[in-house]
Amino acid sequence: MTELLHITERSVWEAARADGVYEMSTRGRTLREVGFIHCSLPRQLPAVAELLYGDGETAGPRVDPAELVVLVIDGEALTAPVRWEPPVPGGEDLFPHLYGPLPLDAVVRVEPWRGRVGP
Repeated sequence: MTELLHITERSVWEAARADGVYEMSTRGRTLREVGFIHCSLPRQLPAVAELLYGDGETAGPRVDPAELVVLVIDGEALTAPVRWEPPVPGGEDLFPHLYGPLPLDAVVRVEPWRGRVGP
């Protein structure tokens, strides 16, 4: 199984479960707005969490780390294409971007975020 990760707020995940589909790209932005859902590899997730949920200018208001969950996704269960792309033009590390909704049955586990964000 190719394991992809996506960090989100618990309330966003719970709303998606009620709706039957997950369509948030990243914090505060939908799949429709961005065009894909941001995913990560395990080694990439701490930096992504800090960027999106820490105190930096990109993040917006800090989110309590206890409110964050990590969606563990079976990449082989996805029906939409996954493209490996740099986060910014010229970036060296490639991130998995899901170009379509995330089917709930592709999420094999939901884990609490155990890292830290912010100072």
